[in-house]
Amino acid sequence: MKFTLSWLKDHLDTDATLEQICERLTAIGLEVEDVDDKAAYKPFVIAKVLSAEKHPEADRLKVLMVDAGDGKPVQIVCGAPNARAGLVGALARPGVYVPGIDVTLSVGKIRGVESHGMMCSEKELNISDNHDGIIDLPEDAPVGTSFASYAGLDDPVIEINLTPNRPDCTSIYGIARDLAASGLGKLKTPKAPSFKVEGETPYDVKIVLDDERLCPGFAYRLVRGVKNGPSPKWMQQRLLAIGLRPISALVDVTNYMTFDQGRPMHVFDADKVKGTLVVRRAQEGEEVLALDTRTYKLNPANVVIADDNGVESIGGIMGGEHSGCDENTVNVLIESALWDPINIAKTGRAHGIITDARYRFERGVDPEYMVPGLERTTELVLEMCGGTAAEKKVTGYKGHTKKVVDFPYSEVKRLTGLTVSNEDAKQILTGLGFEVSGSGETVKVAVPSWRPDVDGKADLVEEVMRIHGVDQIKPEPLAPTGSVNGKILTTLQIRSRAAKRALAARGMLEAVTWSFISEDHAKLFGGGSHALKLANPIAADMSDMRPSLLPGLLTAAQRNADRGFGDVAIFEVSGTYESDTPEGQRRVAGGVRRGTASLAGSGRLWLNAAKGGGKPVDVYDAKADALAVLEACGLPMSNVQIEAGAPAWYHPGRSGTIKAGPKVILGYFGEFHPKTLGALDVSGALCGFEVFIDAMPEPKRKATRTKPALELSPFQLVRRDFAFVVDKAVEAGAIVRAASGADRKLISGVNVFDIFEGASVGEGRKSVAIEVLIQPVDKTLTDEDFDALTKKIVGNVEKTTGGVLRA
Repeated sequence: MKFTLSWLKDHLDTDATLEQICERLTAIGLEVEDVDDKAAYKPFVIAKVLSAEKHPEADRLKVLMVDAGDGKPVQIVCGAPNARAGLVGALARPGVYVPGIDVTLSVGKIRGVESHGMMCSEKELNISDNHDGIIDLPEDAPVGTSFASYAGLDDPVIEINLTPNRPDCTSIYGIARDLAASGLGKLKTPKAPSFKVEGETPYDVKIVLDDERLCPGFAYRLVRGVKNGPSPKWMQQRLLAIGLRPISALVDVTNYMTFDQGRPMHVFDADKVKGTLVVRRAQEGEEVLALDTRTYKLNPANVVIADDNGVESIGGIMGGEHSGCDENTVNVLIESALWDPINIAKTGRAHGIITDARYRFERGVDPEYMVPGLERTTELVLEMCGGTAAEKKVTGYKGHTKKVVDFPYSEVKRLTGLTVSNEDAKQILTGLGFEVSGSGETVKVAVPSWRPDVDGKADLVEEVMRIHGVDQIKPEPLAPTGSVNGKILTTLQIRSRAAKRALAARGMLEAVTWSFISEDHAKLFGGGSHALKLANPIAADMSDMRPSLLPGLLTAAQRNADRGFGDVAIFEVSGTYESDTPEGQRRVAGGVRRGTASLAGSGRLWLNAAKGGGKPVDVYDAKADALAVLEACGLPMSNVQIEAGAPAWYHPGRSGTIKAGPKVILGYFGEFHPKTLGALDVSGALCGFEVFIDAMPEPKRKATRTKPALELSPFQLVRRDFAFVVDKAVEAGAIVRAASGADRKLISGVNVFDIFEGASVGEGRKSVAIEVLIQPVDKTLTDEDFDALTKKIVGNVEKTTGGVLRA
């Protein structure tokens, strides 16, 4: 929202400086984004041409001697047809930047004659599009003074960043009202329009809509005998200053009212209107050539103003070219209507039309100013174009009922911490146009018609707070939590961050994929239920909430491979969805490795080969990643169990399930089923994992965060090897668990170091060799102690797995 300082002061009686006004605007919530103080125009001075001689080398150029008021005439080469002795105009000397041609002047030679600057045209100073000649000022213009000050070009332009909830400040009058309420001057009361009315308006308007909210009111009047020439210079300058191009008096008046009063208006050439004007829904496929020279194809969701010729205007957004006013307009029909903000926003967005009228109507204009706005516009038209005004007509408007809010003054203190007296709060609200009635601690506040954003007492508190001063709120420290070193993050947050760090440390890159995937992909990974379908998907292939992180990671890996980066290791820690309830949302750490992107190193390099890298990734890489996540999250690894097999999207013989006990599933890992990869259109060596961070049990609370003293056994660690013959179906992990359980005090670890299958151990059998680590604690073990422990180990394994000690 742009406006000039002088324009603001038309409505605000204040002696405040530009800097003070800008500071106050920001303080009351109307943030100043930019201020153009027009410093670029300061170097231009009023100068008089003393003589104008023909250029010796060019027929169309003249050599001027120009007096800039300092008694030292300068030589200027000029090609303007109106350059002559005695002309008074605007001079730019060397070193001055000329905005209209984007050039900084210097002393130069034109056809062999030196030129020390230039006499400027209006276009060269961005005053207008006129470049037929240089600026020709009256003879009494003060030579040597600032041209910008003389021509009114030194009027600063202020631009504020307006939030969508402040439609009242889409007008300069509304901004002045806010500043006056804050104590920075006094709001000027506008003079009521006064003009003579003759005759009736011989046009009818019908509102034919199935929803009266689409057009709650329509006011209009005919003005006969107008002469539509250029608007006055002062109006053109103000419109140019805020970035609008002056067109004609009738059009400029409507633009002026849009910014001055926040009241978009429209004018029809009455002689081009045929029959009754009807406000209705557009018909399917109906077209209109709008004022921007574009043709729009409409539909019944759009509200239009039409006559016997067809659509004449898209209501509240843009008029039509057919009934537009031009220099031949004699009779003009002025429209001031109300439109539904939601419908205006949808129509504008659907057709890609952005106008100042749409900007205001979609936020909500003052319904009570519909008729006064028509009167003020009529007065301006009569002043600038002449003519005779007919009687106004109003259709459909039923009046405005003000909202009344019960407002306890104590809410200001409760919600903001500010101490504002009841009298000050009342004065602030009254200054903003609210009507306060009643006495005591709770009053009734009637909301003015121009504030549709105010709905409850919290909104009134906001009004008091911003005018009283947000800077008056004193900073206060947060109340102590009662614990100096208390935990701030939740366990889930701590574990999520730990998982990310652990996977990044293993050479994986974090990815962020969509939470939405296609129905086919969702079904591949156990999802696709109706409850997880999006009501309004942003694309056809993003119709379902993801049941797993793997579809997004796999397709991301493939996209990298398609672009030449085949060795990819990526992970994501985010949410997956099993149902539409809060309990159905899981926190998962998932990852995918492709090609040779293992921890040992990717690519066909001698260095990688020497340390075991450069090989296609497999199930063991995924297993190592999954276990690294669990360990980083602080889960005791002694409680972790691994079983063969995983969901259907994993390879049945190259995958596993991680558990904590028989029922709690902590995650899955492995290579992927060829059918799954085929359905995703993914290829290459791939493995992956998913760890359910939210499934990990909460850590046990400790009496103190101080770590206990390190206790090391003074006795030597002993290693004993055992080889057991078991059925092929028996998992090595079962043997490890059985051996560990023989004596948890003495046995500090069990490792598998060999698996053998052959005729010597029998058909359908295998030999699993384990190393048992025995750590004495309080004495050196004797042979009898070792024999007893060995029997326990062998007995436990035989009982649990059916295995026998290999001879």
